[in-house]
Amino acid sequence: MINIKKKNFSLKFKKVFDEIINDINFKKKKTISILSKDYKFNFKTKELKRFKKFKTIALIGMGGSILGAEAISNFLGKKIKKKVYFFNDLNENKISNFKKKENISSVLFLIISKSGNTIETLANAFSLNLLKKNSNNVIIISERKNNLLFNISRNLNLFHIDHKDYVGGRYSVLSEVGIVPAYLMGVNITNLRKKIRDCLNKSNKVFLKYNSIKMAELLIFKRNNNLIFLNYVPELEKFLYWCQQLIAESLGKKNKGFLPVVSNVPKDHHSLLQLYLDGPRDKFFSIFSFENKSKNKLNLKSKIYKKINLNKKRLSTIKNAQKNALIKAFKKNKIPFREFKIKKLNEETLGKLFSYFIVETILIGKLVGINPFNQPAVEEVKVFTKKLLK
Repeated sequence: MINIKKKNFSLKFKKVFDEIINDINFKKKKTISILSKDYKFNFKTKELKRFKKFKTIALIGMGGSILGAEAISNFLGKKIKKKVYFFNDLNENKISNFKKKENISSVLFLIISKSGNTIETLANAFSLNLLKKNSNNVIIISERKNNLLFNISRNLNLFHIDHKDYVGGRYSVLSEVGIVPAYLMGVNITNLRKKIRDCLNKSNKVFLKYNSIKMAELLIFKRNNNLIFLNYVPELEKFLYWCQQLIAESLGKKNKGFLPVVSNVPKDHHSLLQLYLDGPRDKFFSIFSFENKSKNKLNLKSKIYKKINLNKKRLSTIKNAQKNALIKAFKKNKIPFREFKIKKLNEETLGKLFSYFIVETILIGKLVGINPFNQPAVEEVKVFTKKLLK
């Protein structure tokens, strides 16, 4: 049972925040060190240049080993000129169609697993028949330990990059796990990491403090444990699935936790909005919006369209009106929410989003006495699975 007095959160925040800063600044081998300016990667870009020739990339992994790269691909899609596939489930039809469509030898494969023993990742790699001696189109990222993928890379002379053992999968997007795929996709990795410490600056600390304490209070005292991501930005969808794992695995312990749900709007205005506004008061909403203007306006000259009032309106204008109407309804009904406004779809913005939610999640966990870095229940299911496959 977690026993914390509400008034202690503000006092505890300073202590926890200072711990995070110290762990970063003193280059300790901890998960949060990925935010350090001096973070040392286990690869050099010159080693990867020979792989840049590939026009098609396929990533194989599960959970934190692949969700970050998917988020990068989704958010920066307009900048990425290569074809990118993601194998993050066990889908026989998907593999079959991929084999028919692509020449395997012309595709660069990144096989990523922290443990090196992830069953789904191995099954997909074997199904695609990738693990052959001296293959020049395979990169493996795993811990340098006695695990299957690392041993295979040594025995078959495949290119291997070490996954740091102190960086957990769901926090690894700003490490080798996310940065290597980003580089090979053509993303500016310097800019991706350029502003990842902004959330720790004095000007942003107030926002971070308010949000982390508010979320901790919801988690402990009010039981608003359904965390709904209302997403008005299609380019953010995969990022929010990355967030889903980050929050669920980090904070879902000791009979506490948020259930993060990705809700794409305005589509879900027509299926879930009734529940959101008039259902159980067990939800906290995070709104994600984009401050841009669509290029084209609707051109409706006929008088028959006059009543719908859409002439000369941009799609972004319509979407923004829907969002603001929802916020009005939230305020009227005293439904808790917060909003994140995206100004630019670039590397700096995405890097800041990654780092903000990493730090906020760690802060919430430490404030309420939950270890945000382990996932004991998940490990239990992995053990059961291996026993059933014997």
